Amino acid sequence: MKTLSDDTNGSRHQRFIVRLESGRTLLVSHNIDLAPRIDALRAGDTVAFYGEYEWNPKGGVIHWTHHDPQGRHPAGWIRHAGQTYQ
Repeated sequence: MKTLSDDTNGSRHQRFIVRLESGRTLLVSHNIDLAPRIDALRAGDTVAFYGEYEWNPKGGVIHWTHHDPQGRHPAGWIRHAGQTYQ
């Protein structure tokens, strides 16, 4: 896993790249205006996640890793070091 700088255009998102067992990489874009920031996240850490996958030529992005305040979208989450963020 590799951490990136936050995306601050529009809703703020904590961003990091994960490498799957298959060797593919995914960008995780975690909305920190709707869910807590994962402060202890460091390069090399293991995370589990549930969200919406969107393909792109670089491998794809996972978003919706948080609750939907409107209740119209399934709630996603990220687990890191025994804690769930959503």
